[in-house]
Amino acid sequence: MLRSLFDRPSSWIPVAMSSLALAIVLADLAIYGPVRRPDEGAAAHLWQLLMAAQLPVIAWHAARWLPKQPGRSAKILAVQVIGVLAAFAPVWWFEL
Repeated sequence: MLRSLFDRPSSWIPVAMSSLALAIVLADLAIYGPVRRPDEGAAAHLWQLLMAAQLPVIAWHAARWLPKQPGRSAKILAVQVIGVLAAFAPVWWFEL
């Protein structure tokens, strides 16, 4: 049943957005290194957009599915939060 809940776009889209944001940060780190630039650059702006855009999707998922299937949707919300934390980790660690 958890798999059927992950079939919903509000379940997997935030995870995909966090993964893409993490990939952008890691690619930027691999290319330029952990250097603060005077202008944030496209990678930083894309990361910010991806992180901000997933918040309404996560809120929609919580509002829609937590009352109906609290146990399963709480697990999916946990996966979504882990994705957000994983995307924030390199930004925090390298103080970007």
